[in-house]
Amino acid sequence: MTVRRVNAWLAAALVAAAFLAGCATGPAAVPPGESPVASEQTEGQRRARIRLQLAVGYYEQRQSAVALDEIRQALAADPAFAEAYVMRALIYMDMGENKLAEENFQQAIKLSPNNPDFNNNYGWFLCQNGKEKESIAYFDAALKNRAYQSPGKALNNAGICSMKLKNKTAAERYFSQAFQYDPGNPTTNTNLARIYYDQGDYERARFYIGRVMKSDVMTADVLWLAIKVERKLGDRAAESSLVTQLRRRHGGSAEFAAYQRGAFDE
Repeated sequence: MTVRRVNAWLAAALVAAAFLAGCATGPAAVPPGESPVASEQTEGQRRARIRLQLAVGYYEQRQSAVALDEIRQALAADPAFAEAYVMRALIYMDMGENKLAEENFQQAIKLSPNNPDFNNNYGWFLCQNGKEKESIAYFDAALKNRAYQSPGKALNNAGICSMKLKNKTAAERYFSQAFQYDPGNPTTNTNLARIYYDQGDYERARFYIGRVMKSDVMTADVLWLAIKVERKLGDRAAESSLVTQLRRRHGGSAEFAAYQRGAFDE
């Protein structure tokens, strides 16, 4: 999944979260004919949420300048609208304006420091921009929130960033916890397979990479890892079958070239 597709998904989720937040109702009565959202929000907040929805639509149409203007108007209507800052950060990320993206992520977290999605998204931004060590604290902050509905995301991200830091002990811990939440996640299983392969625990590596292929993920890197696992375990029949798939599906890949030159330990 590309960065833009990830950001577009996050943007849509952001709008949904913003409107759900506005729907939180207390004991106050709702006047006849008026929605719970209308009774809870000020006029400025309602305008801001509409502007955010428009911004997402323009962003998905690749009209970043118009989307940014909608965010500007949203924040003019509601300066404390944290979701708008996150949306603006996502747009700036897509534009390669990382300094501006970071400023907006920080403002969102300042306004809503315990929001697990904000912490996870900012942590991933840091991890993708050479600040892996700093990112871990934000993933951990997201995970501390017991109301977080998708902890597997932060756990996977923390595991990936731990691997970048060459901290395989922490990576194994994060990925193992992620597996408990979503045992079918291909990213989790692939990374656990890599960790156990590097540890020389080839049976466990086979277990996890096998789960990835059962979910019909047959990328070149997955097949290459599976081939190396079977070679270590001495199952030549399984290895040969996997090589056939690698050749057929990814004959021009770097992984197939590595197989051809016998680079099993690179």
